[in-house]
Amino acid sequence: MYHYDYKTENTCSQVISMDLEGDVVRNVSFMGGCNGNLKAIPILIDGWTVDQIESKLSGIICGRRPTSCADQLAKAVRRAYEAELNGEVQVFEDED
Repeated sequence: MYHYDYKTENTCSQVISMDLEGDVVRNVSFMGGCNGNLKAIPILIDGWTVDQIESKLSGIICGRRPTSCADQLAKAVRRAYEAELNGEVQVFEDED
């Protein structure tokens, strides 16, 4: 499992943090943004795969913006997963 932080673009939230176990996403949190919505999204998608998140959330826009926090989350999980595959992140094993 490893932790990944993604700096968002064109949204009220500034950073999306998450943990990945292979392609399974856990412990998502948003810094900034619409408090209620950004508390609900992590609960709903916890344990989903990268592909599931992308298929449900990619392309959602917010108002006149070309993206949304949900769309940025889809981008973030893909970027995190590819970073892991390419060896661009340090993976930490659980100490349990």
